[in-house]
Amino acid sequence: MWLAKKLGIDKSIAYSSAGQMVSAGGGFLTALFILKCLSAEEQGYYYTFKSILAIQVFFELGMNTVITQYVAHDVAHLQWDDSMLIGEERYRSRLSSMLHFCTKWYIFFSCILLVALIIGGYSFFYHFGEADNDINWQIPWLILCFTTALNLLITPVFSYLQGLGKVKDVQKYYFYKYTFYLISVLVSFALGAKLYALSIGNIVYILVSAIFLLCTPLGKIVWNIYKIKVTERISYIKEILPFQWKIAVSWVSGYFIFQLFSPTIFATNGAVAAGQMGMTLTVLTGIQALTYSWTSTKIPIYSGLIEKKQYSQLDRLFYFTVRQAVSVNAVCLAGFFMFIFIFRHFGITITNVNLAERFLPYIPMIMMMIPEFANQFITAWATYLRCHKQEPYLIYSIVTAILCCISTLLIGRIWGVNGITTGYCLITLALMPWAYIIFKTKRDLWHSN
Repeated sequence: MWLAKKLGIDKSIAYSSAGQMVSAGGGFLTALFILKCLSAEEQGYYYTFKSILAIQVFFELGMNTVITQYVAHDVAHLQWDDSMLIGEERYRSRLSSMLHFCTKWYIFFSCILLVALIIGGYSFFYHFGEADNDINWQIPWLILCFTTALNLLITPVFSYLQGLGKVKDVQKYYFYKYTFYLISVLVSFALGAKLYALSIGNIVYILVSAIFLLCTPLGKIVWNIYKIKVTERISYIKEILPFQWKIAVSWVSGYFIFQLFSPTIFATNGAVAAGQMGMTLTVLTGIQALTYSWTSTKIPIYSGLIEKKQYSQLDRLFYFTVRQAVSVNAVCLAGFFMFIFIFRHFGITITNVNLAERFLPYIPMIMMMIPEFANQFITAWATYLRCHKQEPYLIYSIVTAILCCISTLLIGRIWGVNGITTGYCLITLALMPWAYIIFKTKRDLWHSN
């Protein structure tokens, strides 16, 4: 209890952290089941399925972040009376307007995503998978397309609830969602479901979401807000779009930074090295997501304090949270390195699989760990500023993406894994002072006004 309090672990962070640990550990367990239950060709389809599904970022366009920010700003002017919001009619109307708008937005883009996945996926696999005619991928892919589109449709509801300040309940939902997803996928593999496992996991996602919305007060809260008469609407063109398009470009930039690593390494160093990069990235991404829980769970609080111009309280909370998150991140990274060192030094195997050899060698692994640690600061600064309903890191994100793409494609062709990881590390460290200057300059400017 003392340690949890010292680290700032409240119930929201506890659920969020537990969910991220389940997700990160689940990726590791899933990899073991894949080795045992799928052929080499089926494994290729499995990971290609996941890579193609990652194009969701181009359809979501950062709207979930926008929803949380805008809802948090308006709800700061209202009070809760059980599952009802009371207060000035203007802000109640704006919340209802945002909910109506998001419903239409995600219905449209979920349908577009469904069509794009079905047509694009079938074209890709028919063209490049002609040699694997004995693999049944068609029906699993079709089910996966429908369930992915439906999951995209559900996602904004929980971003909206987080903006309302229901952080603990939303993080509890994510914890149960990740846990039951992992169980369903592993059981599916064990029972011989093969490529259907991803689809079954997605169906479990949908069921957990339905249970939370139908059997907890969360669904009632959303429905009560949806029924509020809209007398003042949020303008998408004037209010949302100027913020959203910048967030969308930043997200897409991040997508291109990390998605190029494995394909380039596959082409220059082979499938084994690409697998090592993928496994290492999975763990580092899990650590980053885990420690980001300290920041992400504070977004509604940050936004509310900004709306009320309580900047001193905002800064105290922010800097305290950053210290906690960075400390946890450092411990996790050190633990990860020691885990690899012990397994590698003593040659420990699990089910005849040498786990340590599935990760990058020491030098490139450290070159990936250093930027991961630095990104904790950059992400925290960006989150703080975005709670002002602004995106000042647009140019920074674009420049970082361009430099990383050039570094990965050019240096990777010459020096392979070592060149790619070293280039990424140096770019992140070289641009970090720029990220801090943006944070310091914009914070001082906006708060002085």
